[in-house]
Amino acid sequence: MFDVIGKHINTLALYVHIPFCATKCGYCDFNTYSGIEKLIGSYTCALIKEVQLWGAKLSQPQLSSIFFGGGTPSYLDSVHTLKIIESISSAFQIPKDIEITLEANPEDIRIDKLHEYQNAGINRISIGVQSLENNLLKLLGRRHDANTAIQAVRKTIEVGFNNVSIDLMYGLPNQTLKDWRHTLDESSSLGLPHLSIYCLGLEEGTPMSQSVKSGELPKPDPDLAAEMYELTIEQLGNLQYRHYEISNWAQTGFESKHNINYWENQPFLGLGPGAHSYLPNMRFSNIKSPREYIYRLANTTLDLKSSSKKGVKDTVPTIDNLENLSTRTEILDTLMMGLRLDTGISEAKYFTRFGRSLDEQWESTIKSAVDDGLMRWNSDNATKQDNRQLQLTKKGKLFSNEVLSRFFAASTK
Repeated sequence: MFDVIGKHINTLALYVHIPFCATKCGYCDFNTYSGIEKLIGSYTCALIKEVQLWGAKLSQPQLSSIFFGGGTPSYLDSVHTLKIIESISSAFQIPKDIEITLEANPEDIRIDKLHEYQNAGINRISIGVQSLENNLLKLLGRRHDANTAIQAVRKTIEVGFNNVSIDLMYGLPNQTLKDWRHTLDESSSLGLPHLSIYCLGLEEGTPMSQSVKSGELPKPDPDLAAEMYELTIEQLGNLQYRHYEISNWAQTGFESKHNINYWENQPFLGLGPGAHSYLPNMRFSNIKSPREYIYRLANTTLDLKSSSKKGVKDTVPTIDNLENLSTRTEILDTLMMGLRLDTGISEAKYFTRFGRSLDEQWESTIKSAVDDGLMRWNSDNATKQDNRQLQLTKKGKLFSNEVLSRFFAASTK
């Protein structure tokens, strides 16, 4: 398989996976683990080596953003986080104004830890609140209660973080519209610049999925979930939040730069077990096992001088699956991700990247979706020269999977 990077990469976003959790929530199917804290030290060393290998392999490109996700990054002692950031600083170019996000659980938020994050250069905190109803937090398997979550947010803001986001979930078993309205009201009162709001997905094999299958929990009502989503759009819109992506709302200037990089289908590098990456014409992922990840890197010699000449899998021993992308796949990925944004897909950028206009390639698909009220051009009078944008309508956001399925079906004809 061809796995040599043939195009120089000037900038990319960096994702750092932290696979440790105190407990694993019943709905979670991410590559995370509890009860393996003894691996944290050796994992940090392995991660730093992967950072060094990639920095040399890619000739130290500039990073557009850094995102610590998981798992629970806040579960690590700050000393480990600082070592990782220092290694990234030596292996890549980091602009002074770079966005560095760290995901945190409410129960991990302490004043001293927040100051340590600031000193390390972290300037954006994303707090996993999920709900402000104690019965639902218990159902989800969260370790905090509503008051702990609210106090964590307030502490983070008081310490001086002005870029704070929270995650919330709707469409939960036993969740009522009244519950959701209360969570929205309480969250809105905190004056947050950013909210990520997701509908629960019952992932196969998770404890919650099994509980729904067995009848222990009721199956979530999709019509009720749609009502909750529409309430969210209305309420946050009234508060002047920009609904800049299907599941994300922000005050002006606080949109997540890291996630926008994903949605615009631009290069990103994922470090750590199970992390995914996309570089020009290829995507790949690391092995999932933290122990195997540590073992392979511990037994890898740092040969930074010759790494740029080797294939990707020969340079970084943790890569598991690697796929060379066809133009069709690149196009479908660009459509699938870009249509999630309120700005939609730029006609000019699409033409520059793929050499064909949207209308030229997808005329009948676009026309049918526009006729059905699922899509629109940002201006009825816009021309290609005006750089028009193809966007989902409000209805289209509710049925985004239907819209995307039409493009996939058309691509096979």
